[in-house]
Amino acid sequence: MKKIGFIGLGIMGKPMCRNLLKAGYALTVFSRAQANVDAVTAHGAVYAPSPAAVAAASELVITMVPDSPQVREVVLGEGGVIHGAKPGLYVVDMSSIAPLASREIGAALAAVGVRFLDAPVSGGEPKAVDGMLSVMAGGDVADFEAVKPVLAAMAASVVRVGEVGAGNVAKLANQVIVALNIAAMSEALVLATKAGVEPEMVYQAIRGGLAGSTVLDAKAPLVMDRKFDPGFRIKLHVKDLANVLRTANELHAPLPLTASVMEVMQAMLADGCGEDDHASIIRYFEKLAHVTVSR
Repeated sequence: MKKIGFIGLGIMGKPMCRNLLKAGYALTVFSRAQANVDAVTAHGAVYAPSPAAVAAASELVITMVPDSPQVREVVLGEGGVIHGAKPGLYVVDMSSIAPLASREIGAALAAVGVRFLDAPVSGGEPKAVDGMLSVMAGGDVADFEAVKPVLAAMAASVVRVGEVGAGNVAKLANQVIVALNIAAMSEALVLATKAGVEPEMVYQAIRGGLAGSTVLDAKAPLVMDRKFDPGFRIKLHVKDLANVLRTANELHAPLPLTASVMEVMQAMLADGCGEDDHASIIRYFEKLAHVTVSR
């Protein structure tokens, strides 16, 4: 499988495409943002004028767009992947969307002989650049084994967690843990600062213990350096938590801590901070305590 299509060239899509090109895959891409297209074609990708045209040129099509409606549009809508697909095409959606939407899209593609997997990622832009993402995939075992080498060109970990939709269930679980970790880190560093203890020293003291985590190591330095340029935007985490809470409601699974963090992120959206990195929710807690966490 050498002819790969890629739809969606945002913060994550661009570096993922570059890693596929480095691995030797022939890449056909589509995006409505010309600057993003230019950034990828400069490295050897070929532009196609529609998702259908991408599908017609590819053995496997990857989609990486913001949410369920956008996936439906580029896959099933007018000029979508389904209209250029031949039977036997693989479609791998690497967006973070609702599990039910993945199942519906997969069923529509299966009806025309197209194989589908949902395979959202974790790791943010830095891991996308390094090719060290974590992929959690849902789909048929044989289909997963067929596409795994392509996914491995962009990731350090590629794990099948179940049938179609299971990948996005795993991603929702991931986003709950990340959100709660950032909120806990925020409260802890605000407490240290309010108590007159250097947050940098607290971070160094606890990072090797039970409180240490990948989230802590990724986000605490950014917070203390006041670097809130997006690796993962607040507005996108709000989208993911909305899918979490919607799915939890359907399953009658109470998630009180997730609901609380969602309210914090909604407050940040109301303050016009939706484009900032999700680590910037610390400013909500800083505002309550009248302190600023910095080195």
